[in-house]
Amino acid sequence: MTEKQYINYRKLKAFGNRLCFYICRVFPIKRNLISVCTFEGKGGFGCNPKYVVMELHKQHPEYKFVWFVNNMDKEFPDYIKKVPNTLWSRAYWLSRSKVWIDNYRKPYGTTKRKGQYYLNVNHYTIGIKCTGLWRGDGFSEMAYLVSKNDSDMIDDLVIDSKWCEVVSPKGLVYNGTYLKTGAPRCDILYGDRTQQKLAFRRKHGIPDDAKVVMYAPTFREGAKDGKRFVFSEIWSIDFKRLLTNLEKKFGGDWYLCVRVHPQLASTFEDYSNTELEGRIINESQADDMYEILAGMDVYITDYSSACFEAGFTGMPVFLYADDVQKYAQDRGQLMWNLAIDDRLHIGNNKDITPGFDLELPFTLASNNDELIDDILNFNVKRYLGNLFSMYKKAGLIFQGDASERLSNNIIAQMNL
Repeated sequence: MTEKQYINYRKLKAFGNRLCFYICRVFPIKRNLISVCTFEGKGGFGCNPKYVVMELHKQHPEYKFVWFVNNMDKEFPDYIKKVPNTLWSRAYWLSRSKVWIDNYRKPYGTTKRKGQYYLNVNHYTIGIKCTGLWRGDGFSEMAYLVSKNDSDMIDDLVIDSKWCEVVSPKGLVYNGTYLKTGAPRCDILYGDRTQQKLAFRRKHGIPDDAKVVMYAPTFREGAKDGKRFVFSEIWSIDFKRLLTNLEKKFGGDWYLCVRVHPQLASTFEDYSNTELEGRIINESQADDMYEILAGMDVYITDYSSACFEAGFTGMPVFLYADDVQKYAQDRGQLMWNLAIDDRLHIGNNKDITPGFDLELPFTLASNNDELIDDILNFNVKRYLGNLFSMYKKAGLIFQGDASERLSNNIIAQMNL
């Protein structure tokens, strides 16, 4: 099937999907019903929607919630009804809901009716990777159609910065209104994290005073004949050497927490390292990364936007990417000049964000030697100065109350 044939097929399928939504309009909107989804149904009780829903339930326990999932074995609080992420299920429950909450895109052909409110708490905030039209030819026509269909239904898009306000019209194919509250998932990173640290260590049976580094590489994405797919790269990071040098620099006994992208969580299940037996913790299947991140001491990634959010806590963040040139080429371009600037002084891509003059507060290593140098030469005073200077210039918002503010907005919509 050629790309053109595939797009025509998807358009025809979307027409059929819309008919299902129109049929379900025979059912009235339930004014206390909220429909929720994360990562196209692949996610569970996590990311931004989790924290908004928890706050809504706290304020209004009479509200009803349905959550779309691909896997009905996912666990949720008893006040949330799991429903299958299938066409007729979506058509029925979305058509009946007063409010929609999602952190991704609705399937092509989804149709919103008058009197409903759609809050998109997108999982992508200020980041490194280019998305949407910023990818140039890397953004397929099919991806554009899906994005445009979803964006046209969104009533408010939640963002965390002036930066996002500038890049979202092309990055998310969105020209609507914004709620600049910061990301609800980051509320748990605000203030004292002692409780989260102890919870993580006791869950995994490691000492209360243990130090933990999270390694969270992102996925690689491609398309063939218009069909999107994701895949992983085999990481080249030397975990034993990493832990040895973290202990040398920061002291204490260190453990490694691995968190691969939710769409690739199964790829790490069979990994083993006899030299580090008992010191590697796999949290790839957990639904809420931020509950885990709140318990960490150091964060390492390649291109994940979570690097900026981990930085909110003041914890050291290091970038490790051994495929920068290829990745930048595959993505079309990056939001930061990782492929061309000195690895210790990386600026923002002025072709995308000409109104900003920023320096990435994290060092970039492309091999194990550079990563170890970055760890051993880490200077906390310099790091925090660079970090919060960049946050201020980018207009980043982190106040620990995003869930409450967004819940209050939804409550107002429920009462209309």
